Amino acid sequence: MRPLRTLLALPVAALLLTLAPSGTSAFTSPTPEKVLPLLVTRGRAPAAALLAVSASGARYADAGPGLSRADHFRAGSVTKTFIATVVLQLAAEQRLSLSDTVERHLPGLVRGAGNDGRALTLRALLTHTSGLYDFTADTGGTTPLSPRQALRTALTHPPASPGRYAYSNTDYVLLGLVVEQVTGHSYADETERRLLAPLGLTGTSFPGSRTSLPAPHGRAYAEDGTDVTDLDPRVAGAAGEMVTTLADLDRFYSALLSGGLLPPRRLREMLDTRTAHGSYGMGLFPEKLPCGVTVWGHNGRISGSYVRTAATVDGRHVLTFRVNTTAIADPGLELRLLAAEFCPRHQ
Repeated sequence: MRPLRTLLALPVAALLLTLAPSGTSAFTSPTPEKVLPLLVTRGRAPAAALLAVSASGARYADAGPGLSRADHFRAGSVTKTFIATVVLQLAAEQRLSLSDTVERHLPGLVRGAGNDGRALTLRALLTHTSGLYDFTADTGGTTPLSPRQALRTALTHPPASPGRYAYSNTDYVLLGLVVEQVTGHSYADETERRLLAPLGLTGTSFPGSRTSLPAPHGRAYAEDGTDVTDLDPRVAGAAGEMVTTLADLDRFYSALLSGGLLPPRRLREMLDTRTAHGSYGMGLFPEKLPCGVTVWGHNGRISGSYVRTAATVDGRHVLTFRVNTTAIADPGLELRLLAAEFCPRHQ
């Protein structure tokens, strides 16, 4: 559930990806369709699929058994982009400010082990610079918790250095509570009203405690081969609960980056990585590819599912791929696939 620059050995965390040097004229890459089977054969994923959308149309490909274009799957931390978008919409409506403290909206809730909601802003939560301990480091991403239980778990640990980028799922669990406090609706209902319904994302949902996936869907496997298709999404909550489809993710990121969901000022804030020292914006992070092109998006990792969406900054070219297991064993393949999609004109 973490961006590629963060390394955790936990089921909901994402992989560290060391980027190759950029700007080399000798860089070449195969097509994404040729890289995709390597996720299965070299990455030991049971199956993989991708859907790319650009000016030339949509392209779907899969490798390995049991997947289809219409499948529903768990999105993991891709959920964070949706939550961040809702918070920024509320900021645009002046129903909250990113400089608000957590204490203002959730008085007395963040206390303990040196943590203090009076010193934390919503901006710090959005950019992962709050210093709050990641509750999934204790639960392994396998224990269903209510938002307040997740927070209590985190607050038994002292905070990291304030202002330093440190990816924490606790940040977005707290943002889910802020959305509820400000709007009077759950983060799931508010996201449905503001994003899913207007964009027609009929394959995307927040399942709450429902353990089954909507039809159609394939199977999902843990890294040891265990079938984990049925899963309690409360292991992640607002940090990674969402269920979605390839087409819905492509449509959402295209709409977001093209300016269809946020005013220009708020979209610029979302893409501003200075607070997190270049690592993260607000629910989005940049990836500079070896050919020099930078794409924006998020990845998600939850038991039985790894997904990655990346798009050009104008939203006109977007790719989502997924595997039906918890991780890609060879993280270098992810960069290779993204480069194959977004770098051909630079070969």
